[in-house]
Amino acid sequence: MANADIYTVSRLNSEVRLTLELQFRQLWLVGEVSNFVAASSGHWYFSLKDQAAQVKVAMFKQNNRASVMPRNGQQVMIRARISVYEPRGEYQLLADFIEAAGDGLLRQQYEQLKAQLHAEGLFEPGRKKPLPSEPQCIGVITSPTGAAIRDILTVLSRRAPALQVIIYPSLVQGNQAAADLSAALQVAIRRRECDVLIIGRGGGSIEDLWCFNDETLARQIANCPIPIVSAVGHEVDFSISDFVADLRAATPSAAAELVSPDQQQQWQQIAKLQQRLQQAMRVLLGQHAQQWLFAQKRLQQQHPARRLEQQQQRLDELELRLQRAVRQHIERHRQRWQFWQKSLALCSPALRVSQQSLQHQQLQRRLEQAMAQRLQQAKQQWHQHSVMLQQISPLATLERGYAITLHQGKVVKDAMSLQAGDVVTTKVANGEFQSTVMPRD
Repeated sequence: MANADIYTVSRLNSEVRLTLELQFRQLWLVGEVSNFVAASSGHWYFSLKDQAAQVKVAMFKQNNRASVMPRNGQQVMIRARISVYEPRGEYQLLADFIEAAGDGLLRQQYEQLKAQLHAEGLFEPGRKKPLPSEPQCIGVITSPTGAAIRDILTVLSRRAPALQVIIYPSLVQGNQAAADLSAALQVAIRRRECDVLIIGRGGGSIEDLWCFNDETLARQIANCPIPIVSAVGHEVDFSISDFVADLRAATPSAAAELVSPDQQQQWQQIAKLQQRLQQAMRVLLGQHAQQWLFAQKRLQQQHPARRLEQQQQRLDELELRLQRAVRQHIERHRQRWQFWQKSLALCSPALRVSQQSLQHQQLQRRLEQAMAQRLQQAKQQWHQHSVMLQQISPLATLERGYAITLHQGKVVKDAMSLQAGDVVTTKVANGEFQSTVMPRD
């Protein structure tokens, strides 16, 4: 006992709670509600039981706000996790979702079948058959005493009263409804007397519409060689039949409008075709009238007197054309004669001599003008050069009092280049004189 791990009751209840919460994180349960209590705090407490056992359930305020309050004896389905109420050592369920058991189970079955058929490709648009544009016979699979058939017949009588309608009676609610609908569909397929089928009924609860979620019926609809329009319930109701059918209508009345051509539109189309026919007839009559007039004119043109008149007119016309041609020929020859006369005059030697003489005189005047201009330019250049030479001439420098000393014909630029006894010549403005270089002191 000294080494034993001794538990307290609190510790035991706490570890049991943790073990259960870790082992069963979340689960779904179905059972009957009993001992329901709605506390003033907003929490719900009740027991969930079946024929052999029961378990306590607590659903706190934050989880039950969006749920409908259950009642004792009601079958419900809950989503909960297992826990232990430690003060009393009682295990319980903490629910966070609750709904009526029938709706929940049916919805689960519906979603499972929908996912299965979708995966098999029964919902694909590519396998849908188009509805006939001008059906002659429409088949309706529904209850012969329900509101749906009355709505369908009312719409068809208004839109297309001449359209043939065949009713394949069937149950649309209850346990035998799915099999009855399948049998009626097989009859319609075997007879092949309709161009399009409508299958459906009016609105109701999910249990009322459940026969249209039958898998066997859904596969028969998908494989039916006749186009099928599914019209089950109201606009917000969707069934498996809606997804596998070739077209889904929101209501039976809408289905009748989809499959039937509008009589008013047909009358309008007939009126348009009548107008087009009348217009085509008018055009055809107009063409025949033109052909008749053309033939009459040709007949008049082929009359002998008319032909003589035409030949006479033709002869006069040819005569006038001949006269015009002769005049034009003579005029062309006259113009050519004038042209050659002018050309001969232009080629005369006297004219060419006169032209050459005039050109010679013009050239002589241009030459004299050019020589006089050139001489004047030369004079101006000579004068400019004279002035420039006068400006740079050594004589002008000498006239200003400067002198140039030469030794042996070369200008003396450096006195150190002379030696004593050298004879140099000095040029001034009015002459020159010679000098002898004296020794340096």
